[in-house]
Amino acid sequence: MNYFAHARHYLDDPYFVAGTAVPDWLSVVNRRMRARSKLAASYADDEDPRVASIAKGIMQHHHDDDWFHQTRAFAELNLYFTKEIRDRLPDDDGFRPSFLGHILVELLLDAMLIEDHPAMLDRYYAIMDSLDPYVVNRTVNRMATRETGMLAFFIPRFSAERFLYDYAEDGTLLFRLNNVMRRVRLPVLPETLAEFFPQARRLVRQRSAELLAGEESSHHAPP
Repeated sequence: MNYFAHARHYLDDPYFVAGTAVPDWLSVVNRRMRARSKLAASYADDEDPRVASIAKGIMQHHHDDDWFHQTRAFAELNLYFTKEIRDRLPDDDGFRPSFLGHILVELLLDAMLIEDHPAMLDRYYAIMDSLDPYVVNRTVNRMATRETGMLAFFIPRFSAERFLYDYAEDGTLLFRLNNVMRRVRLPVLPETLAEFFPQARRLVRQRSAELLAGEESSHHAPP
């Protein structure tokens, strides 16, 4: 799952929303730093409600990823996307097609959910703008495997970038994917790959109910 899919049911609790984003934020600011459910759990009843919500949001993120990645629909779409991408990038027999196959399912699911609920994405970013990034940074440092000072600076930049809106169009989606490629030091993608995105979008929408079937029992109920 990606940012919007993780957060959209919890927009009444801004710091819970922040918590759902923390594991992905850390993959950007410090790839060696982890916020795991086991570490967060000890703060789930903290006397500061912001700290408790961040902890519960982190736990929810991992709980959602666990069931989501075990769905048959995710496995089959991931495999099909990987094959299609590899066929369209014939000189690439490395890690890039499988990495793209995985994240493309997640990004296109976010795109579909945003298309269906555009006002909720506006609210999501309003929540991001309302956060105290220093509170988030200090809290995450208490419940992560390392410490960072960069999260407080990254959160406003994440909010200002508004990149989730770009998932709606094939060209801007490719642009965002290439930003990811650069960040993980993989070759950028050719413009021709965007020709596959309309088909990929249709497949994700067709199987969206299967992809999201685990949500009914998961809201605010991490293990």
